[in-house]
Amino acid sequence: MRLLFHHQMQSFKRMLPRSLLGRALLIMLVPLIVVQGVALQIFYGSHLELISRRLSGAIAGEIAITIGALERHPETGERVWVLADAKDRLELPMSFKANVVLTEAERAPKREFFGGLASAMVERVQKPFRLDWDADPNAVLIEVQLPDGVLDVLAPRKRLYAGTIYLFVLWLVGSSMLLFGIAALFMRNQVRALRRLAGAAEAFGIGRDLGPIKPEGAAEIRQAAAAFNRMQERIRRFLAQRTELLAGVSHDLRTPLTRLRLAVALLESHPDFTEDAIDMEADIAEMDRMIESYLAFARGEGTEQARLTDLSAVLEDVASNARRAGSEIEFLPIEDLVIWLRPDAIRRAITNLVDNARRHASLISLQAHQASPRAVEIMVDDNGPGIPTAQREHVFRPFSSGATGGTGLGLTIARDIIRAHGGEITLEDSPSGGLRARVVLPI
Repeated sequence: MRLLFHHQMQSFKRMLPRSLLGRALLIMLVPLIVVQGVALQIFYGSHLELISRRLSGAIAGEIAITIGALERHPETGERVWVLADAKDRLELPMSFKANVVLTEAERAPKREFFGGLASAMVERVQKPFRLDWDADPNAVLIEVQLPDGVLDVLAPRKRLYAGTIYLFVLWLVGSSMLLFGIAALFMRNQVRALRRLAGAAEAFGIGRDLGPIKPEGAAEIRQAAAAFNRMQERIRRFLAQRTELLAGVSHDLRTPLTRLRLAVALLESHPDFTEDAIDMEADIAEMDRMIESYLAFARGEGTEQARLTDLSAVLEDVASNARRAGSEIEFLPIEDLVIWLRPDAIRRAITNLVDNARRHASLISLQAHQASPRAVEIMVDDNGPGIPTAQREHVFRPFSSGATGGTGLGLTIARDIIRAHGGEITLEDSPSGGLRARVVLPI
């Protein structure tokens, strides 16, 4: 029983709208329909139904009076006068068919239309009858069996029900639609403010600095927008301070390295220290590269602003630089794909992936394609030894150079840049036999 209830609840949840606007409108629409339905039922059940029953009873009573007059005046001339008088005074067109017998007669109501006309006929006329609801669109044909024939009565439908029911239903539907329309317009404005806030947060999260957003909507939404603007300003201030600090650190670190280069240059002129000087020069160059990698990792390319960029041109530039460095790289050209990104940061990330492959492989393949309407994929394949599956996540940690060589920051910087764009990078087995780095970027 509990499992069935859980399954039903899950089915019900799947039927609910997923958007805030849809759910808010549903919350307003359901009570509105229930209230209007209850009002209609109460009004119709207590008032209109009573009126309709009385109107049906009046029609049946008039027919009974006419039948009584016909039975008191069976002569043909008198019968014609009674039927004509009923048409003029009672507005009930009647005709008499002599020597006719009903094949099917109703003695109990079968179709309870218009307040129970059949029930009223059974109660007041007390003779076999038949109701034809389809004979005339404006009237109901009532056939009553008399001893010597059948009395046909055309009862106007407007005399069997109160016409105010249409006005009442129209008022209910109209007022409901009007209220629903006003509520939908109001909620749409509120949801639009939320969507703008969500879009600004998403854009800021992937490096698109659109500036402060205008607070609008309800007080709570305005408060959230103001808090978001303050958060943006604090993050910008933090990035600016960090950039200034890193510039100072870069200067402080490179100053002693410059002095060391000068000292090594002096040692190179001494025959006894030439070999040692060459080794020291290589160590200094390695330290310089490590400092540059560390500063790039700490900086995270945060000062560059996103803009519409041709991704194909960026990848072509990466491939050209790799070829100039002596690498054999195959680049599969793609159609122009212009998306929002920070081109220098993406170029650095892909270059790090290509350099990582270049250190371990003789052949590299760089390709990209639009994987879906909302995402693009970039793949770097090589024919090297690859990385064991258990170590693939570990190589993204800073300074973990055991598996890939180098300073241990290339893959870390690449993932940091890709994630800052709202994307992801994963390592897989390559069809070339080595490693595949798959980058997914949102469009």
